[in-house]
Amino acid sequence: MSKENLLIVADSERDANMLYAVRMFVPDPFVYCKAGGKRFVIMSDLEIDRARKQAPHCKVLSFAEYQDKLKKHGVKKPGLAHVIRAFLKEQNLKKVSVPNTFPHGLARQLRDLNVKIRVSKNGCFPERELKTPDEVKKISASLIMAEVGLAEGLQVLKRAKIAKNGRLIYNNLPLTSERLRAIIDTAVLQAGGVAVHTIVAGGDQGCNPHEEGYGPLKANVPIILDVFPRSQRTGYFGDITRTVVKGRANDAVRKMYHTVASSQEIALKNSTDGASGKAIHQKVTEFFEAQGFKSGKQNGRMQGFFHGTGHGVGLEIHEAPRISKTSNDLLRSGHIVTIEPGLYYPGVGGVRLEDMAAITRNSPKNLTKFEKVLEL
Repeated sequence: MSKENLLIVADSERDANMLYAVRMFVPDPFVYCKAGGKRFVIMSDLEIDRARKQAPHCKVLSFAEYQDKLKKHGVKKPGLAHVIRAFLKEQNLKKVSVPNTFPHGLARQLRDLNVKIRVSKNGCFPERELKTPDEVKKISASLIMAEVGLAEGLQVLKRAKIAKNGRLIYNNLPLTSERLRAIIDTAVLQAGGVAVHTIVAGGDQGCNPHEEGYGPLKANVPIILDVFPRSQRTGYFGDITRTVVKGRANDAVRKMYHTVASSQEIALKNSTDGASGKAIHQKVTEFFEAQGFKSGKQNGRMQGFFHGTGHGVGLEIHEAPRISKTSNDLLRSGHIVTIEPGLYYPGVGGVRLEDMAAITRNSPKNLTKFEKVLEL
C-alpha cells in the first residue's frame, strides 16, 4: 500500500478508485483523503449518516461545517478548494498526491491557494490489481450474474424458429439483436447486476469485436454473445463470451470455433504466476497462424485476430494486467483476468470465447463454469 498522502475528489458510482477507498456508492463528487495512515471523507449532510454506517474505516467530516467555519473567518463564498485547503491545514499537510484523473480546474484552484499537489507515482491503490479472497468471491458472484443472462439468451435462441428467409422468430415475432439483448439484460438485472452494452452480434456484425449488434438475427451464422455486468451491491464486474449458431454451422465457422477453443486452452495453460502477458498473447497468435488463420488488414478492414488475449477485471471491466501484443505486464498470483481469443473474417463471421481465470501460485483456476456449445 502506498505511503503517500492521497487526495481524491470524485463520485464512487463511476470512479473505481473512490469506490475501492470507501466501499460505498455515492452519486456526487466528495472528498477522500488518506493522511498519516488515517482515512477521511468530507461529505454533504445528505450522505453523512449513511457514510458513518457504510464506511466505518473512514472518519466522516461535514462539508457544510467547514463552509460555516470559513465564512466566519472571512471567506465570502467558500468552495470545494477552500474546504480542502482548510482540512489539509488541520492535518498539517502542505502537499498531497492525486490520481491522474484529478479535475484540472480544481487542481489550479488549489495551487492558487498554495496547496502543492502532484500526480501519484504508483497510482492511487496499486494493491487493487491483486484481489483478496473476498474480492474473488465478489467477482465470481458477478460472473454468475453474467452466466444467468447468457443462459437466458441461449434458451431463447434454442426455442426460436427458423423462417423460410433464414431469420429467427421467437413467440411469433422477429428475434432481433435488440430484443435478445433486452432479454439477457433483464435476466442479469433480476440476478442483481446491471448489464450495459451487452453484445449480441450476428454474422458480419460480429467481425467488429465491440459492435453491440442490431437488426434481425439469422440462422446458420455465428452469433457472438458477450455479457459483462456490474454487481449492483459490490460494483465488481463479471465477463463472459460465447459464440453460437442457431441451426448448422458451415465448415469454415466450425474450424474457426474449434481453433479459438484450442487457443483459449493454450492461453489459460500458460497464464501462470510470473508469466508475461505479451508472451501469452504471442503463443495464441502463433497458434492461429500455424492453423492457417492469418491476421491483418484486407480491403481496408482488419481481420483474423487483432485484439488482446485478455485483461484484468475488478471494479473496472478493463484494468491491469493486460495480455496483449504491447503488454509489459507480468501475471501474478491474485490477478483475475479474462482469456478471450477470437477470429474475425467478413463473409464468414466472428468467433470469440471468453472465460475468467484466477492466477494462483500453482496453476490458473478457471472461474467460468458455463458450457461451450457451438450449435443450438
